[in-house]
Amino acid sequence: MTDWKPEREVALLAGTPAGGGQDRPARALLAIMAEGGLVPAPMTLVNIPGRGGGNAWDDLARHPGEAHRLAINSPTILSNRVMGVSALAWESLTPLCNLYTEYLSFIVRPDSGIRDAGDLLRHLGENTAGLPVALATAIGNANHIALAKLTRHAGGAVAALALTVFDSARDAIAHVLAGQAELGVITAASPVPELAAGTVRCIAVSAPSRMAGVYAGVPTWREAGLDLVAGPWRGVIGPASLAPEAISFWESALRTATASATWRDELTRRHWSDTFLIGEALHAFLREEDATMAAELRALGLARESRPD
Repeated sequence: MTDWKPEREVALLAGTPAGGGQDRPARALLAIMAEGGLVPAPMTLVNIPGRGGGNAWDDLARHPGEAHRLAINSPTILSNRVMGVSALAWESLTPLCNLYTEYLSFIVRPDSGIRDAGDLLRHLGENTAGLPVALATAIGNANHIALAKLTRHAGGAVAALALTVFDSARDAIAHVLAGQAELGVITAASPVPELAAGTVRCIAVSAPSRMAGVYAGVPTWREAGLDLVAGPWRGVIGPASLAPEAISFWESALRTATASATWRDELTRRHWSDTFLIGEALHAFLREEDATMAAELRALGLARESRPD
């Protein structure tokens, strides 16, 4: 087998705007790969927001065999297909690795009448439609599923949730700060500057145990009596029909990048949990996630086959 390596500029696509949940890992990876000389060609970030990343993955699908074009992957690639937002299946592209999992932060303004997890559950149960929520980055994603589970637990009507969906968590935060939403459901890294500045409060996180830094004093949903552990994962995916030697190159480069001290520091700083996978372990993980996502969305009435025509 002939060794392969990039011979021209490589584009790494992020399906969210600058600062969004797919943009952040893309920037971190590009910096580490450049610093370590892991890729013998320039790499550039291309933001193609829309449909929770769907527009970026559609772009990949138009470039089969093109190993100079990759994208950040996320669970929305599964939910979009289940809900009929996209016909694109993850199996029709080439997953290269999973990077990490990011738990969720439930934020409000400092002056909000929602003081704790119990208050939020009461609002969701008693007046679901009267609680405007800013959500990133797509209907049916991990954030939406987690919020729906809370609503069901509280006795509220999931279909009545008053959601405004944004392509970027940064836009969702701005919506909360402007008073246009009472609650934001976003990934934990997203509101760190506002939490540090005291311009938002976090009611609870969906992590399995307490988190560090600005989240040290924030309870988990488990502490509030709900076994809710949820959050989106991020990975790297390529177009269909990549040559085995190209797959091998990218797996090796990504493994080396994520083993670096710089990446480990990034995981800590961003409140990301290491869930690195490649090869068959990655494919098994995606098959399991696909089945779980389909079941969750069917329960919400969001699966294509469960929605009325």
